[in-house]
Amino acid sequence: MNKSLQTLKYIIVDILSAEIVWLSFFIYRQSLIDNNLYANISSIFSESTFWFGFVLYPFFWNILYVSAGMYRRVYRKTRLIELEQTVVISLLGVFLLFFILIIDDRVLLSRNQAGLFFVFLLSHFVLTYIGRLLITHRTIKKIHSRQIGFNTILIGTNGNAIKVFNDLENQKYSSGNNFVGFVNAKKYEKYKIASVLPYLGSIADLAKLIEEYAVDEVIIAIERSETDLVTSIITELELFDVVIKIIPLFHDYIFGNVKTTGIFQTPLIEISPDLMPVWQFSIKRLIDIVFSIFAIIILSPIYIITAIGVKMSSSGPIIYSQERVGKRGQSFKMIKFRSMYVDAEADGPQLSSKSDARTTPFGGFIRKLRIDEIPQFFTVLKGDMSIVGPRPERQFYIDKMLDRAPHFKLMQKVKPGMTSWGQVKFGYAENIDEMIERLQYDILYLENMSLAMDFKIMIWTVLIVVQGRGK
Repeated sequence: MNKSLQTLKYIIVDILSAEIVWLSFFIYRQSLIDNNLYANISSIFSESTFWFGFVLYPFFWNILYVSAGMYRRVYRKTRLIELEQTVVISLLGVFLLFFILIIDDRVLLSRNQAGLFFVFLLSHFVLTYIGRLLITHRTIKKIHSRQIGFNTILIGTNGNAIKVFNDLENQKYSSGNNFVGFVNAKKYEKYKIASVLPYLGSIADLAKLIEEYAVDEVIIAIERSETDLVTSIITELELFDVVIKIIPLFHDYIFGNVKTTGIFQTPLIEISPDLMPVWQFSIKRLIDIVFSIFAIIILSPIYIITAIGVKMSSSGPIIYSQERVGKRGQSFKMIKFRSMYVDAEADGPQLSSKSDARTTPFGGFIRKLRIDEIPQFFTVLKGDMSIVGPRPERQFYIDKMLDRAPHFKLMQKVKPGMTSWGQVKFGYAENIDEMIERLQYDILYLENMSLAMDFKIMIWTVLIVVQGRGK
C-alpha cells in the first residue's frame, strides 16, 4: 500500500472539484452582469477576481479537509463515512464562504440568496462526493478482493485464535487482513495457531514487531483464561498508530455492548485510537498557538520582572531546562524559570516538596503562583506541549511509575500540558505515591477529553493562580 499516493488522489480530486465549482459560480455571477457573456466567455479569464478565487478557493477547502481529518486513514474509509464527512464539511465550508464572500456581493444582493446558497451547497457536495466516492469504492473493492491488505499480527495461540484466523481467511469479502504471524499472551508448550502462522514472539516484543513488519492492525484473540492480560495488552498497543480489534465475549452479545465495523465480516470490536474527533484536535492546536502568542505578549512585563528576580535571588542561569518525555515517548526540553539553587539534583533526580531546601525564597514564590511555568508557552508554540494535557515526567520517574501503574503509559497518547486536571485537583506530587494518586485525574481527563474539558481546566488554573492556591 502506498498511503502517500492514496492521499494524493483524494487531494487532486478535491482540488479539481473545487476548481470546477468556482468556475461555474464565477460564470454564473458574471452572467448577471453581462448578458452577452456566453458569446465572449473568454473574458472571465481577464478578471483578477477569478484568478484570486481560483487559487484560494481550493486552498480553503483543503485546510478544512485536513482539519477534519479527511486525509487520515485513507485506506480505512467506507462509503457511508465518506458521505457523512462530505455532507458535514460541505455545510460548514459553504456556510462560511457564503456569509464571507457572497452575502455582501452587490451583484447577488438582490437575488434569491436562499436559493443561491442551496445551489452552491449542492454543487460543491455532489462534485466533491462523486470524486471521493469513486476512489473509496475502488479501494474497497481491492480490499475485498485481497489486492490491498493490512499487515496484521494476531495475539492468541489456541482455539479463539484459530477460529478468528479461519473466519477472516474464509470470508467471501475479505477484510484486508494480511497476517504476518502471531504472538503469545502466555507461554504454553504448544501453540495450535503455529500450524498456520509463524511465531513472532510474546506481547513484550510488540513494539519491535510493529515497526519491523509495518503492522497496520492487531487482533486480540486470547482465551478466557487470559482475559486478565487484556488491559495491559491494549495499554501497550494504544501508543502505536495501529487499529486494535478484539473478539467479543459471549456476555457482550447478551448485554449489547458490541460495536462492529461491518455486517458481513467476522464480528470484532474495534478499539478507536482517537481520544477526540480530529477537528477538535485541530482547534485545540489552534487555541494553543493563539493563546500562547497572546500570553507571551500580555505577560512580557512579568517575564522581565521574573528574570530579574531569579538573577538577583541566587547565582546561576535564569532559565532552567530539563529533558521530559512527551507524546509517543519522544523526549523534549521543557523550560522553566529557575526556582532552585544550581546543582539542586547533584545527588540524583528528586521531587520537590513544600519545605524543599533546594528552592530559593524567590523560587518558592513563583512556584506558588506557577509563574515559573510561563516560559513553557514557547514550548507550546514549538509543538512539544499543549496548554492542557497530562504533566510531562522524566524517564527516571516514568520507569518507577510503570512498575506500580502500567496504565501510566497511556499518558503518552497525547501531548503533555502546562496544566492538567491532575494539577488543578492535586497539584505537584512530592513522591511516587502522590504521583499515582494524581494519575487517576489524568486518566479521567483522557477518558473525557474534549475542548469543553480543556476550557474548564484552563479557567480553574487561572483561578488557582490568581488566588495563590497552588500546591
